[in-house]
Amino acid sequence: MNDRRDNRAPGPDELREQVRSTREELGRSVEALAERADVKAQARQRADATRERAVGAAHDAQETAARALRTAYERTPEPVREKAAHAASAARGNGGLVLAAAAALAVAFLLGRGCRR
Repeated sequence: MNDRRDNRAPGPDELREQVRSTREELGRSVEALAERADVKAQARQRADATRERAVGAAHDAQETAARALRTAYERTPEPVREKAAHAASAARGNGGLVLAAAAALAVAFLLGRGCRR
């Protein structure tokens, strides 16, 4: 630790500097150990990173879906678009009827699966 070339004892100023340097190094070591021991903070950091990746993936998926929808819309002939819009508005007007029909289909599907077993 002592890189002195002569054999004389260090002076008070040199000793103070060595103590100051050692304290700083010890402080950095304690901080590093505290960070490693702080499991809550590590879990929080991992959760934040995972959340950011999930948000990014959701945004990418949303953009991909929007592009696919735009492409499908552009490739769909105008008469088909008009009929789909008409069917959608009719379904909105008869929401209860559409819901009842969907429920009947679901029941029929489940009963059909039950009979096969």
